[in-house]
Amino acid sequence: MIGNVIPPALPLLAAVLILPITSGPIRKLFTLLLPLLALFLVWQVPDGPGLTFPFIGLDIVPVMGSNVARLFATVFTLMALVGGLFALNQARVVELAAAFGYAGSAVGVCFAGDLVTVFVFWELMAIGSTLVIWSAGTPEAWRASMRYATVHLFGGVVLMIGIVGEILGTGSNAFTQLTLDSPARWFMIAGFLINAGAPPLQAWLPDAYPEGSPFGTVFLSAYTTKTAVFVLLVTFPGAQILIYVGLFMVFYGIIYALLENDMRRILAYSIVNQVGFMVTGIGIGTEMALNGAAAHAFTHIIYKALLLMSAGSVLYMTGKRKCTDLGGLFQSMPVTAICGIIGALAISSFPFTSGFISKSMIAQSAADQHLAIVWMMLAAASAGVFLHAGIKFPWFVFFQKDSGLRPPDPPWNMRLAMYIFAFLCIGLGVWPDGLYALLPYPTGYEPYTGSHLVFQFQLLLFSGLAFFVGLPLMKRTLTISLDVDWFFRVPIRRAGLAILDGASALRAGLADAARDRATDSWHFLQASSGRRRLRMLGQSTGVAVLIVAFLLGLYVVLYYV
Repeated sequence: MIGNVIPPALPLLAAVLILPITSGPIRKLFTLLLPLLALFLVWQVPDGPGLTFPFIGLDIVPVMGSNVARLFATVFTLMALVGGLFALNQARVVELAAAFGYAGSAVGVCFAGDLVTVFVFWELMAIGSTLVIWSAGTPEAWRASMRYATVHLFGGVVLMIGIVGEILGTGSNAFTQLTLDSPARWFMIAGFLINAGAPPLQAWLPDAYPEGSPFGTVFLSAYTTKTAVFVLLVTFPGAQILIYVGLFMVFYGIIYALLENDMRRILAYSIVNQVGFMVTGIGIGTEMALNGAAAHAFTHIIYKALLLMSAGSVLYMTGKRKCTDLGGLFQSMPVTAICGIIGALAISSFPFTSGFISKSMIAQSAADQHLAIVWMMLAAASAGVFLHAGIKFPWFVFFQKDSGLRPPDPPWNMRLAMYIFAFLCIGLGVWPDGLYALLPYPTGYEPYTGSHLVFQFQLLLFSGLAFFVGLPLMKRTLTISLDVDWFFRVPIRRAGLAILDGASALRAGLADAARDRATDSWHFLQASSGRRRLRMLGQSTGVAVLIVAFLLGLYVVLYYV
C-alpha cells in the first residue's frame, strides 16, 4: 500500500536538479532551506512502514520509521545544512549538488525497510561521493575519485551478491536483524564493511578524502562510513567478528595518523580510527554498546566535520596542507584555531565535550561484559587519539613554529558553520540527556561519575605528557607513508599491465600467423593449374580455411579481452 508519508530524502535528492538551474541568492536560499525541510520531514515519519508497494514479487518499503533511523537521519540532515552553509559562497554548483544527492542517499538508506531499497540508495551514494571528490578539479582528485569509485562499486557488487543470495535463500527482502549463518549474509557484511573502511581495503578512504575540495571533504567525512555503521547496527548487532575488525581499525588509524604529514590525511585516518570504536561497539552487541555506537556516530559526524572545517579553512586561506609548511596560525586565524581545538578536544573524549559522553559508553559496555582485553585496548586507543588528533593536528598547524604565514580567518559563512558545530560539541557534552533520549534503547548511563572523570583526566594528562616528551619524534618530514593500497598501485598494477602486454603480443603474433597462412594458401592456389589439381587441393584448402577462421576468431576474442 502507498502511504501518505513524504520521504525525508526527497528534498536533498531534489537539490541535485534544483541547484544547477538556480543562481545567486536563490541558490543560496535553496542550499539552506532544502536540508531544513529534510530535517523537518525526518521527524514526521512514524514508527513502522510509512510507504510500501509490491515489485517483482517483493515488498518494497522505501520509508520505514524507527528510533535509530531518526537518530542517524537527524545528524545526516544537520550535516547537510551546516555543510551547505560552510560551502555557501565557494563551492562549485556540481560539487554542492552532488554533495546533497550524496546526503539524500544516506538518508534514504536510514529509512529503508527492505534490502533492495538499501542497495539502490547505497549505489547512489557511490555516484554522489565520487562526483564530490572529482569536483575538486585537480588531477589528483580525478585519480583519487576513480580509485574511490572502483572500491565503492566493488563493495556494491559484493553487497548485491549477498542480497540476491538472501532473497533466493530465504525469500525475505526485509532489512532487519540477521545472523551470520549463510554465505549470502557473509557477503552482505563484507559489502557493508568495505564502506566502513575495514581491512583489507581500509586505505581507500584516507587515499580519497583529502583530495576533495576544502568543502567537499567535510561532506565526505560524514556519510559513507556512518551509513555503513548504521546498516551494521541494524543487521548484525552482536556479530563477534566485528569486535576484532573494529579493534584493527582503531589501531590502524592511530598508527598511520601519527606517521602522516598532511593535516587532512591525519584527520582522514582518524575517521577509520573512530569508526573502529563504533564497529567494536556493534560487535559487543549489548544495548549499552549499541547505544554507544549510535551516539558516537552522531557526535563523530559533528566534531569530525568541525575539525575538517578548521583544516579546510587553513587550506582555503593558505593553499597549504602539509604540517611542515604550517605553524603559528593562531595569531592570524584565532577563530579557526579555537574551533579546531574544540573539535580536537571532542575527538579526544575530553570531559564536557560530545566525544566523552558517547565513546565512554562503548568502553563501559566492554567492562560490563567482562571483556578486559577489549576494554584495555579501547583505553589505550583513546590515549592514541589524543596524540594524533587531539594534540598533533592543532599543535603543528596553529602553534609550534612560526611559518611566516599571516592569513585571516575565512569568510563569515565558514566561521558561522564552525561556530555551530563547536557549540554542539560543547552543548552535547554538557547536556547529554538530549542525545541519550534519541538513542535506540533506554539508557540510564551516567557519564559524569568521579571514577570516569578521574580516569579520563589521567589518560589525557599522561598522553599529553608523552606527546611533548617525544616531540622531536613527532615532528614530520616530507615523507610518504606506504599503505596497503601500494599493493594495488604497484605490484598488482604491474602484473595487470604485464598480462595485458602479453595478451597484446599474443594477439599480434596470432594476427601475423593468420596473415602468413592466408598468404601462403593463396600463393599455393595460384601456382596450381587445372580442375583436377584444384579438386585434389580441395581438402587441404578447406583445412587451411578452417585454420585461418579459427585464428581470426581467436584474434577477435583476444582483442576484446
